[in-house]
Amino acid sequence: MKKIVLLLCFTCSLMFSFAQSKEETLIKSLLTAQIGSWNKGDIEGFMQTYWKSDSLSFIGKSGLKRGWQTTLDNYKKGYPDTTAMGKLSFDILEVKLLSAEYAYVIGKWHLKRSIGNLDGAYTLLLRKIKGEWKIVSDHSS
Repeated sequence: MKKIVLLLCFTCSLMFSFAQSKEETLIKSLLTAQIGSWNKGDIEGFMQTYWKSDSLSFIGKSGLKRGWQTTLDNYKKGYPDTTAMGKLSFDILEVKLLSAEYAYVIGKWHLKRSIGNLDGAYTLLLRKIKGEWKIVSDHSS
């Protein structure tokens, strides 16, 4: 009986590990897509990774803002052209699955620009909505 319980625990552990690594890969792919859109000067494409909802939360230097459109407008205001946008890169420090529906990401962002580089950190809360991971909360500084 002990062997069966141990075998079941081991099997469940392996299944969770495989599911976690698959979901982590999907989340990292989402962030890679963001980088690609940003580096092409495509803020609208960059925003496709965010939850298109008035409930989206974004916390930056101006404090808490809500809504997908508000976030898009703020990005466009802060980065009006490709010179201001520069080239984006991420250092993903941690991806943690909280459940089958939620994940948490911690990382650093870097903008290499001819007008001066920018760096900061971010924490993201992602939610799986209709089978796709979407950023529902972003705290970037």
